[in-house]
This record gives sequence, structure tokens and C-alpha cells, in this order.
Amino acid sequence: MIATALDRIAMPPIAGLLGWHLLDARPGEGWIKIGFEGKRDFCNPAGFVQGGILTAMLDDTMGPAVFAMTEGRLYTATISLTVNFLAPARPGRIIGEARVTQLGKTVAFIEGRLTAKDGTLLATATTNARLVEAGKALQ
Repeated sequence: MIATALDRIAMPPIAGLLGWHLLDARPGEGWIKIGFEGKRDFCNPAGFVQGGILTAMLDDTMGPAVFAMTEGRLYTATISLTVNFLAPARPGRIIGEARVTQLGKTVAFIEGRLTAKDGTLLATATTNARLVEAGKALQ
């Protein structure tokens, strides 16, 4: 697996809760792939992973794409986040992918997607995020 700036920071509790683990990254391209665990505890009454949890997974994929791309120099603070739910997510492995589409001086634009272990596209997202110097954000 490729080494990234993400290896140098402590995993936040939410990442642990979601089962976050880095699967692959191409920092120079602003692309990242993250694995999550869709736990039964995350399910709604219909037995599917609740949309807010899927949104958290997307957010926790797109922000790290910027952090890895900037070699840990920049952290993101979400300005807006739009999610499209395309298929119900069953408990189990969920894969997040994100790509930085534009990195400005103060704002980043990022696209993300979640797929099930069988490749079914579960959700897509776009976000605009304010860029913050990591030294100021991660204390």
C-alpha cells in the first residue's frame, strides 16, 4: 500500500466507528479509496444502512483526498455537501472513492462515491470545502 500523509495523524474516533481504513491512494491525482464497515447497528428499520451514516462515510472519504493530495498541509472544513442515494446499502463492506476536482487557494471541490462489495453504486456526492492549514486545524 502507498504511504500518505494520513499515516502521520491519529485516527479520529468517528473513523474508527465507521471502520475506516485506507485501501489505495494516488495523492498526486487527488484520488483516494477507503474501506468502511456498514455495521448492523447503523441500519434503519428496513435493514439498510441509514443515509446519514452513508453521508458520514462520503465526508470521511472526500476530506482525506485533499489531505493526502496536499501531503498533509491542508485540512478541509465542509462548506456544502450534496448526496444522491442510488441504491439501498446492506450491512457489510462499503467502499468509498473520492477525487479532488479542483484545488483552489481557499476552497476545494471534491466528488465522491460509495459502492457495495458487489460493485453496486450506492451513493454519489459533491462537496465544497474550505481549506485550512493542517497545523491550525489539527491540534
